[in-house]
Amino acid sequence: MAHTITKPAPGIWTFDPAHTSVGFTVKHLMAAKVRGSFKSFTGTITQGEDASSTSVTVSIDAASIDTGATDRDNHLRSGDFFDAETYPQIAFESTSITDRGGEFEVTGDLTIKDVTKPVTLTMTYGGLMSDPWGNEKAIFSGETKINREDFGLTWNQALEAGGWLVGKEVSIEVEVQAAKA
Repeated sequence: MAHTITKPAPGIWTFDPAHTSVGFTVKHLMAAKVRGSFKSFTGTITQGEDASSTSVTVSIDAASIDTGATDRDNHLRSGDFFDAETYPQIAFESTSITDRGGEFEVTGDLTIKDVTKPVTLTMTYGGLMSDPWGNEKAIFSGETKINREDFGLTWNQALEAGGWLVGKEVSIEVEVQAAKA
């Protein structure tokens, strides 16, 4: 069954956590990539009549970080990075959404720890699909890059051969399936 590119109906759409992912990639040892994701989050799209009247809010449980390595995850939860005990939530709240004809620029305030900075995600809309149980889902994919040091995530370690253990640039990727509330 082919899907149609019909925009979501106005109203509240909530992220389906079983079919949504919030992931990231960062350089390690100057050349290798480490991938991870956050396992616990909520998100809401308040769909307006058009992109400019639509908004997005996301709340991520910082302690839910998962890179597949327990020691690394515990270090990322510590005060060296997210300080998840003191700052349990990572938040995003859109300030504008611009339709670029097939892609959307979703600009908003990203808060990590106690630092809030504007970021822009490039999002694509995959259309509306119904799952086998008749639940309609709006499908989105997006990405952005941030400098982790801008958010106070400055821990690093110099390498003997030169360079740094952890890269500054973090690529963030999101895959969203949202259902009408």
